[in-house]
Amino acid sequence: MSVRSLLAVFVGGKSRRMGTPKGLLEAPDSGQPILEGLVLLGRQTGLEIILVGDATPYATLVKGVSRIADDPPGAGPLAGLHAALCYALQNEHDRVITVACDMPFVSAEALTELVDHPSNAAVIAARRVHDGPWEPMLARYDAPALLGAVRAALERGERSFQQFFASLEVETLRLSPAVERALRDWDTPEDIGT
Repeated sequence: MSVRSLLAVFVGGKSRRMGTPKGLLEAPDSGQPILEGLVLLGRQTGLEIILVGDATPYATLVKGVSRIADDPPGAGPLAGLHAALCYALQNEHDRVITVACDMPFVSAEALTELVDHPSNAAVIAARRVHDGPWEPMLARYDAPALLGAVRAALERGERSFQQFFASLEVETLRLSPAVERALRDWDTPEDIGT
């Protein structure tokens, strides 16, 4: 039986520092909103796509894409991962690939590297530098292996991906040129174009 992967695009941030919903910003490579480009890349890569978090600013942007709320609400991005893992298992997907709507340089090549990574590790994630923090928004999660651990972390009041990752064995995704470029995100107006 083949392994089925799902692309979870995290859209729930408040964009306070940016001042506008980040997924609506125009990606330099495509000239289209970042979120629209991520959905198109997911489809080109053969992945089902879900939007995780409050997708209200994107109501008319991407049609036909499932939208799920963080679970539990208000508990940060770890709650988004919990919701995505639950959705994956309910819809017969084994793995969840995560990206965020403020990542304008994600490519089909970077997504394919995650999907096709030969390891069966519960988490595969990139790091910008050796021993640096993990990048949870360019990562692959094994849904059956992780759902219980994420739920337990949330019950303990954890909200941090770094704290959660410290309790796991995380495998490093090779920092290829495509992965390194994909990790560039836009958090503030000064980041745009860099």
